Parts: sequence; C-alpha cells; structure tokens
Amino acid sequence: PVPFQMLTALDLDGDAWAQIAKNGSWQQVRQNLNTFARHGVFDKDKHNKDRHIRSVAAKLRDPAAIARAHAIPYQLLTTWQAAGDAIPGAIRDALQDAMEIAVQNVPQLPGNIVVCPDVSGSMQSPVTGYRAGATSKTRCIDVAALISAAVLRHNPQARVIPFEMVTVNVRLNPRDSIMTNAEKLADIGGGGTACSAPLRLLNREKARVDMVIIVSDNESWADVARGKNSAMLAEWDKIKQRNPQAKLVCLDIQPYVTVQARNRHDILNIGGFSDQVFHLLGAFAAQNHSADFWVDTINQIRIAEKAA
Repeated sequence: PVPFQMLTALDLDGDAWAQIAKNGSWQQVRQNLNTFARHGVFDKDKHNKDRHIRSVAAKLRDPAAIARAHAIPYQLLTTWQAAGDAIPGAIRDALQDAMEIAVQNVPQLPGNIVVCPDVSGSMQSPVTGYRAGATSKTRCIDVAALISAAVLRHNPQARVIPFEMVTVNVRLNPRDSIMTNAEKLADIGGGGTACSAPLRLLNREKARVDMVIIVSDNESWADVARGKNSAMLAEWDKIKQRNPQAKLVCLDIQPYVTVQARNRHDILNIGGFSDQVFHLLGAFAAQNHSADFWVDTINQIRIAEKAA
C-alpha cells in the first residue's frame, strides 16, 4: 500500500501491475489503461486475463468511485479516444457505462429543445489549443458532439441540427450511447462557419422552439452582419417573434473578445467547457426572464460570515 509511483520503475510482472490497478484510485486507473495493457495486465493466460479485466472494468463503472473522483465527461471522452487497440472491449464498455453515470447531472429541459453543434473545419482544432508536447487529442468538435449527445440522452425529444456553412442532415438515436452519438457527430466535420444557418432553417420551417443551444468556437466568418446585428441575432429575433418565451444559449468553446449575440434576458453566453455547463443550462431554462442571468447567479451564492 504505497504510492504507485514508487513501484512503476521496478521490473514488475503482469500480476504486480494488475495489483497496482486493483489498488489504484479511479483516476489513476482511468489515466493508465494503456500502461496496464503495455505491461500485460490484459493479455495473460485466460483465467487471469478475465479476472484482471473484470476487476478494472468494475472499478471504472463503479458509481461510488466515479462520484468520489468527481469525474467529468470530457475526461472520459479523452480516455476513450486515447485507448489503444490492446484495450479489451469489456474495458471500453465500462468507459461507456462510466460516461452515462458522469452525465447524470444533465437536466431535463422543458419544451422544444434544439441543439446545434458546429461541425465546421475550425472545430477540428485541439480544444485546449496547440501547446508543444501537451496538445490535447480532444478537439472542439468532440466537445460539441459530446454536449449535444449528452443533452439528447436526457432529453430524447430534443432535435440536433449540426451546421457549418449550411445545416447538415444526420439521424441520431436517443437510445444509442453517448459515445456512439458523439462519434457520429464528430465524424461529419468540414466547411466554413455560419452560426445563423440552424436558426435560418428553423425560421424557414416556422418551428416552435423553447430553447436553442449553439455549441461553436464562434468563428462565424461566413455570416454577413445586418446593420448593427450579426446575421445570427437577426435570425434569432425572427424566432422570437413567433416564440416570445424562447431562450438562446451560445456556448463558445474557445471564447474570444466578440460574440454573435450579446447577453440579454433571453440570451446567455457561456465561455469554455466543463460539466458545469449542464447545470447552467438547467438554471437558465428555469429563469424567469430577469435582466442579467450572471448577476442573478452570483447573487444566489451564499458566503458564510466569519465570526468576529
């Protein structure tokens, strides 16, 4: 029972590495799956192989361990993407189960929900930017796809409209796993960016909507401004004429100094990404059209007074 870093430099056999996996925390196991595979934890004789695989899989999908680790969906997505060919199918299945547990805080949103992930070429960039020796394997498009799939999983009535210069037709099954739908969306990719495209489609259809969620890197170069407003805001104002109670959430994965639609009582801009995004979606959906969502949210934080 010592920190595993004290052991990993030793000449250990597969059984010893399996013991490290058994003793390790949930995060240590998640982060070292390829290491365990490289050291033979998953490829010993049939009896031991099955036992070690079952042990690691059980830890990965353990709800209590996931809660203690404060696991966030993006960690699991990155692990899924980085898992090499030597990772057994049972381990991959456990990662999918862990993902379903990790996104249980996705709220059920009332009414007609539309999620619009940006699948344009600029979304292929690493979500954390390019950093020498530390560039993330996870791209902006992966995050957009994950958020869309997670919302759809808990809101099966929601509609998903991917877009680039135009909207893209894709059929998603709400009963499919989050990983499956996220991969299907992330595989689209390409083209320029017109954040107004999905809103324009909704206007052509005269669709009834209660909330639209745009997930993008906000590089909407293809849109032409109309007067002082962006093309996206012009289309949103048309939607509001038909749906006066509708709300728009603009999730900018890599925020810049400009936005396509500024905050107001019916528009919320969120910059960056974490599982807190899902909480904010639920809170904004429940908000009663006050002037400033962020001010209201800050005012609700209770700070304990220090005794004199």
